[in-house]
Amino acid sequence: MSNALAPYRRLTIKIGSALLVDGKTGKLRTEWLAALAEDLAALKAQGISLVIVSSGAIALGRRLLNLDAKSLPLDQSQAAASAGQIALSQAWAEALGRHGIVTGQILLTPNITEERRYFLNARTTISTLLGLGAVPIINENDSVATAEIRYGDNDRLSARVATMIEADCLILLSDVDGLYTAPPAKDPNATHLPFVAAITPEIDAMAGGAASHLSRGGMTTKVEAGKIATQAGTAMIIAKGTETHPLRALSEGVRHTLFAPVETKAHARKRWIMGHLELVGSIHVDAGAARALLDGRSLLPIGVTRVTGDFDRGDAVAIFDPDGREIARGLATLGREEADSVKGKNSRAVSDLLGIGTRSELVHRDNMVVLMGLEAKV
Repeated sequence: MSNALAPYRRLTIKIGSALLVDGKTGKLRTEWLAALAEDLAALKAQGISLVIVSSGAIALGRRLLNLDAKSLPLDQSQAAASAGQIALSQAWAEALGRHGIVTGQILLTPNITEERRYFLNARTTISTLLGLGAVPIINENDSVATAEIRYGDNDRLSARVATMIEADCLILLSDVDGLYTAPPAKDPNATHLPFVAAITPEIDAMAGGAASHLSRGGMTTKVEAGKIATQAGTAMIIAKGTETHPLRALSEGVRHTLFAPVETKAHARKRWIMGHLELVGSIHVDAGAARALLDGRSLLPIGVTRVTGDFDRGDAVAIFDPDGREIARGLATLGREEADSVKGKNSRAVSDLLGIGTRSELVHRDNMVVLMGLEAKV
């Protein structure tokens, strides 16, 4: 039996409501969570970075507020989420705290992962927490999200988070052990698929609907999550999470479905920068900076000669060499006014002007596409 988690060093793990909360009593499944925390602590001890996307706020809040209806109106769902988020955060903090692990809560709404500036801020917060050894616990902000703007399920949210932080693998813990050729509860002849090389229309047709009133997801949303993750270069695993120690089971070779990533994360990210962002500014550099960019280095302010356009942090800009040729495109780490104030200055001067802790790169190489051979005159 092979270790399904062995290839990965950064994991995003999605936990569904039906796993965390007992469907009959509405209480937290404390023993199950304690066992999962042991699994997470073991992975973290191996040097693996962990981000948790956890459902359960509404399910916990229903009981706290004595809301018995299976289908709640929006206002009551938001109230339940508000009360339940506190209980959920406390449960995670206590479970992982027993292993000396600090948690940080982050509540997201769709605009945060779809608008570039918010995206960058959220990613920075998550990355900083990981760098400090903490485990971010992420959930949709159900207490304020409206029916029109919400994700509607944490499967797709977890996929957005996984791609945001460039996770190696997204793990969806579910009440089933992977994808079948048909819903196994309805078709006794359904066959388990251990590996999905690509999500085709045939794979789409195999997905069924939601199975529990505690969950807004189902196999359909898991396959949709797979599309988001794999297209960005993140592998995805669907595994059964109802029993204790589900992550340990994965490392011991328990049955699951692995969805293969389409390409490397770096290629997917740079293709996204190249093809899906509107250029709103330009940065002109000297010959030394141009050579550095072509060698794969980041753009430092000292090599910048001119800044044009009206851009903010996270916006896409074009980079031109001294002859007016576009040699790269990337995401600015500073807005136009700040970039203009530090052009031509070294890193110490940047810190003096903008404050200690300000990024020294104007465009980081991870957020840049070098356009070899492209000659676009300005």
